[in-house]
Amino acid sequence: MKRIAGSLEAEFHQHMLAIYDLCATVGFRPVLLRRLVLLQGGVAAARKLLEQPGTTGLERLQKHGMADASMEALILRPEFQSLFTAQERKLASTLLAARTSSRSRGRLNAVADRG
Repeated sequence: MKRIAGSLEAEFHQHMLAIYDLCATVGFRPVLLRRLVLLQGGVAAARKLLEQPGTTGLERLQKHGMADASMEALILRPEFQSLFTAQERKLASTLLAARTSSRSRGRLNAVADRG
């Protein structure tokens, strides 16, 4: 297990673990998220998951009206923005916007923004 330095990183780490617990309440267990958080720490896990489209529980959380509790939303919270680059925050914002709007239109926007 990775030891987390810094109180802000430790707080983010705990929030990332809480996402797993929240997902479990709606019948989804994002095992990859939990494993990455435990092995690499919350910030490193978030960065890795941002780079891997399709590994997110954002769509499932959105279906239950809980997109604001997603990893992407967590990255964008004011208290955690300093942990991520502007590019990482933009990607999180794009993914969040794409998933909370029309599915097909959101995917096209996400692809266009990355290009």
